[in-house]
Amino acid sequence: MDDRLDLPQGTLDLLILKAVSVEPMHGWAISERIRHVSRDALQVPQGSLYPALHRLERRGWIRAEWGASESNRRAKFYELTRAGRRQLDVEADAWARLTSAVSLVLDMG
Repeated sequence: MDDRLDLPQGTLDLLILKAVSVEPMHGWAISERIRHVSRDALQVPQGSLYPALHRLERRGWIRAEWGASESNRRAKFYELTRAGRRQLDVEADAWARLTSAVSLVLDMG
C-alpha cells in the first residue's frame, strides 16, 4: 500500500516556508526534510519544488545565497525573510482553521 499523500493545492508554499524557518537549506535538503518529518508521507518532486522556491523568492518571502552543500557541491541555500516569517504565520493560522473546520464536518453524526 502506498502511504504517500498528494499535497492539497497551495500547501507546498506553507511546507517550504516552515522548513526554511528552522534553518537555511538548499532545495534537496528542503525536500528531504519534508519527507523525513512527514514519515515519508509527503514527497515533493523537484519539478514542483524549484518553481515554488522561485515563486517564494519573487514574492520576497525567502532569499537565496550560493554556498557549499554537505557534499561540497555548489548549491543555493534558501532562508526565510521577515516578510516570509509573517506569511508563514498567516498561512499556518489559515491551515489550522481549515483543518479544524474540516474535522468538524468529518466528525458530524
